[in-house]
Amino acid sequence: MTTVSSAPHLSVVELGGIARAMRAEGVPLGGDLRATLIARGRSNLTFSLTDGMRTWVLRMPPRTGRTPSAHDVAREYRVTSALAGTEVPVPPTVLLHEDESLLGGPFVLTEFVEGVTIQTRLELDLAEAPGPALTRTLVGSLAALHRVDYVAAGLGAFGRPDGYAARQLRRWSGQWEIVGSAEHERAAQTLLARLHAQVPEQRSTSIVHGDFRIDNTILDLTKPDDPRVAAIVDWELSTIGDPVADVAMMCAYRNDAFDLIVGEASAWTSPRLASVPDILGQYEAAGGTSLENWTFHLALAYFKVAVIAAGIDHRVRAEGAVRDGHGTAGLSVLPYLELGIRTIEERP
Repeated sequence: MTTVSSAPHLSVVELGGIARAMRAEGVPLGGDLRATLIARGRSNLTFSLTDGMRTWVLRMPPRTGRTPSAHDVAREYRVTSALAGTEVPVPPTVLLHEDESLLGGPFVLTEFVEGVTIQTRLELDLAEAPGPALTRTLVGSLAALHRVDYVAAGLGAFGRPDGYAARQLRRWSGQWEIVGSAEHERAAQTLLARLHAQVPEQRSTSIVHGDFRIDNTILDLTKPDDPRVAAIVDWELSTIGDPVADVAMMCAYRNDAFDLIVGEASAWTSPRLASVPDILGQYEAAGGTSLENWTFHLALAYFKVAVIAAGIDHRVRAEGAVRDGHGTAGLSVLPYLELGIRTIEERP
């Protein structure tokens, strides 16, 4: 496997097609579009677009190694459009282009949101905002999402309201069959067997983000002692489901093994931020749902992160090259599977 430095890009022809799609949607342009890859995220590609006067953000699936349903930008567009006007901060949507002939996949365009994205431990250390205040505003935003009346927001058909845990288990088991490696199969099947034996009854239902953590937000740090979430981004895994599962995913990412997925010391694993027990207390204090069946949801979250890591490793192998730290993602698969096994076995 070789290491390459070339990054995905949008050609002049592709930019011309995007400009035509924008004009057809009634978006005026002051000149030719220019694109810059935003070096954030490990799944969909994200570009900033500018005509020299205004700036937008374009998201699209990776061009190779895609797994079914794992890069659904149409879901992002639908949920963020529905959340406009609620207390949940989201980027204003511009257009959804589902004709794959232009870029090789669908893409979504949103307005550019001013703010700071914190992904690495170094970026967090350089931020003036104190860790406890950052954690509180992040957790508060997730609790606000879970309070939204999804039917009133027009998302009544966005997903089935019941049986979320069982569906997630089936979906992610199916993803594992696509991206999992033989060397981790025994641990994966051990965890899956325990999860299948302990699927709980769902007690609450809400919109779930599915991938919530600090680097999937844009932060307003103009008042360091009072940080705010300017926008929650990366909604490709969102649906209607059990909000406890959303909190569990957020906490699963707090483990140090997540650093292997991003290929560096990540902000979300930093000890400057609140511990998992403190996060749970902050969530309930912010008006979040009661955290029923917590150990099951946390164990399932560990499995889901293991599958995400395996999926990244799968794409690296498909591309035959290592980019942006992706080469270490596969090393986190077994630690996350083992975390899930320990968690589910400790269930009272």
